[in-house]
Amino acid sequence: MIININPDFPQGRHLVKLSTMLADGAIIAYPTDTQYGIGCDLRKKKSIEKLYRVKQRSQKSPFSFICADLTHISEYALVSDFAYRTMRRILPGPFTVVLPGTRLVPQIMLSRRHECGLRVPAHNIPIALVRALGSPIISTSATLPGHEDDLAPSSALEIEQLFKGSVDVVIDGGPVPGKPSTVVSLVGDDPVILRQGLGVF
Repeated sequence: MIININPDFPQGRHLVKLSTMLADGAIIAYPTDTQYGIGCDLRKKKSIEKLYRVKQRSQKSPFSFICADLTHISEYALVSDFAYRTMRRILPGPFTVVLPGTRLVPQIMLSRRHECGLRVPAHNIPIALVRALGSPIISTSATLPGHEDDLAPSSALEIEQLFKGSVDVVIDGGPVPGKPSTVVSLVGDDPVILRQGLGVF
């Protein structure tokens, strides 16, 4: 199923429907400021486990997740003064920041070092979804297993065909760049680029 949502002014009725589906365990595909992503409610362990199977990904490589803003991030990560100042400069934007997770982050979403990846994309649809749901949304690229470094599909129809039977709904929010985010660790007092992507640090 494809739902068309206005990327500038996401329609409230669609947000209510999608947030209800997510709270019930649905997996959705949605646009961001980098690629189309696939995700679910951070609170739904069974949905997260299904997402690992869909992506054929080891749980030793946790997915990142989307928060609504910096205040929201501080609920799920331990944020130093340095990390806060850096995030104020680069977020919202095409970055994934790595920080130590708090107890609100499910164990399945933490690395061996108890770190997690968080995003605040510069795109209205995922931010509006997180606010409507009241919980972060998992974020992994809408690419097939083994093709994570490829350009992600740019159309909702292509994503629906690729993930038929695995994704409950695809949000068509228009074109996106199709390139991954830049991953930067803010665990220490100096930023460490873990993956260079669309964001220029």
